Amino acid sequence: MADPAEPTAPVAVTSSCTACGACLLTCPEHALRPQGGHLAVLGDRCTGCLECVEICPADAIAVLDE
Repeated sequence: MADPAEPTAPVAVTSSCTACGACLLTCPEHALRPQGGHLAVLGDRCTGCLECVEICPADAIAVLDE
């Protein structure tokens, strides 16, 4: 369960992720981190630039509706 004090990121990594690392290298804010065998988006760092969405070869990063 997410900490209510932590901001929600505008994107989320889906189960389609192949852990290729392209998003980790692309994110200018370093908002994507390996966590427990998958990738997590840090809401307090993500600015919503969507570079990760554009670079992901598996289309595994979803833009969340506000």
